[in-house]
Amino acid sequence: MASSPPALCCILLISFLSVLTTTTAAPPRKPIDVPFQKNYVPTWAFDHIKYFNGGNDIQLYLDRNTGTGFQSKGSYLFGHFSMQMKLVPGDSAGTVTAFYLSSQNSEHDEIDFEFLGNRSGQPYILQTNVFTGGKGDREQRIYLWFDPTKDFHTYSILWNEFQIVFLVDDSPIRVFKNNKDLGVRYPFEQPMKIYSSLWNGDDWATRGGLEKTDWLKAPFVAAYRGFHIDGCEASAEAKFCATQGRRWWDQHEFRDLDGPQYRRLQWVRQKYTIDNYCTDRKRYPVMPPECKRNRDV
Repeated sequence: MASSPPALCCILLISFLSVLTTTTAAPPRKPIDVPFQKNYVPTWAFDHIKYFNGGNDIQLYLDRNTGTGFQSKGSYLFGHFSMQMKLVPGDSAGTVTAFYLSSQNSEHDEIDFEFLGNRSGQPYILQTNVFTGGKGDREQRIYLWFDPTKDFHTYSILWNEFQIVFLVDDSPIRVFKNNKDLGVRYPFEQPMKIYSSLWNGDDWATRGGLEKTDWLKAPFVAAYRGFHIDGCEASAEAKFCATQGRRWWDQHEFRDLDGPQYRRLQWVRQKYTIDNYCTDRKRYPVMPPECKRNRDV
């Protein structure tokens, strides 16, 4: 029997090893709903948080006197964090509803969802941002493909040592990869707490501050449920996750998006993007180095 040519054998061997070593990317696991008090505590204006259904549902209130907010009990170095939210309905101009992760020092890291209210009949704007070593200026703004005031929707952050993925109802809307090889800092060594708040940002939030909060419409109310946290809990000074490599969210299949996820991301990019720092030549005459790898353009 004739033997296979050496070159063909090498090609077959390489293909076989590739199959063995390649793991298909996967979407995040479904969040697990828990009561507010399991993972979170109020941080300010305690009387502006209302609890329902044994703490499974809460509402944040904003009036002329104050907004309010809450934070996680623990600090986390990587993980998967989700919140179901129903945003302020009606005329919400000037209001900001935020869900974000942040570390605790001057050169802080931060991963932001910020929902910017608008005049009645105008769509909400979702702004995302990533701070590394105290530097942000990576804002991206999109419209949502639904009315976020009519029902609860799930907003999630998947953060591991390879990438940060912002998700809305399982659809990735932004990816920020670990681009340290390009000289771009990445949130890697600073544990973060999870925060959420409802506050008055009418000096900038709606049309750059042109639209002011109409206090005759107060109180403004945002509703929450879910409160999912699946992360590596660590002290605020920790530099290493003790369970690194053993949690579902830091396995090989979560180092990147899969094909359907990238197609969904591209759909969001093409249909709903309003502003993108990667294409802002006034601020960045030269495109930041991470933009192409993150598929921001």
